[in-house]
Amino acid sequence: MLNRGDLKLVVQTIQQMTNKDTPPAFNLYTVIFLWLVLIGICTFVFTKVIKDKNNPNQQLQIEFNTNGNAEIVLKQNRQGHYVATGQINNKSVEFLVDTGATYVAVPEHIAGYLKLVKAGPFDSVTANGISRSYYTTINSIRLGAIEVRNVPASISTGMTFDEVLLGMSFLRHFDISQQRDQLIISVPDDALK
Repeated sequence: MLNRGDLKLVVQTIQQMTNKDTPPAFNLYTVIFLWLVLIGICTFVFTKVIKDKNNPNQQLQIEFNTNGNAEIVLKQNRQGHYVATGQINNKSVEFLVDTGATYVAVPEHIAGYLKLVKAGPFDSVTANGISRSYYTTINSIRLGAIEVRNVPASISTGMTFDEVLLGMSFLRHFDISQQRDQLIISVPDDALK
């Protein structure tokens, strides 16, 4: 039988076993902070995934075809367009290849960032109707390692998206072919002479 002293020792032992150190409880601010960090990480990851799907051509590589001519191969994005990262006057832009555009067409808000100078006005006929545009000349357009200088272009007031239309005033310098989901932009033989 247990005496009074033994009983007291058993009770103390049980209390010590049940009162183990518990991890610190998170207060409301800690929980909110952790949720905000998680949301921030998810936003960063999903924004990159969406950008990669919209523009699969962010890092362009120059290749050489069987004739030894330089070419760039663009992949279609998920909407079937050819979007690529390039440069205008050494500033990074996103191009949307548009063989139906006469000029390289720069949205007005991007033209301000690029410090392009407006020349004479004219009316542009687009899929969205008629809008006011201005002639300009771009000193340098780079797509990967390919560069064209003094490119006729337009500054378009009616364009609200963030891509520059890479039109024929740039593309006419190259051979262009489409194979499946790729657009191949090649430097022609006569450009090398």
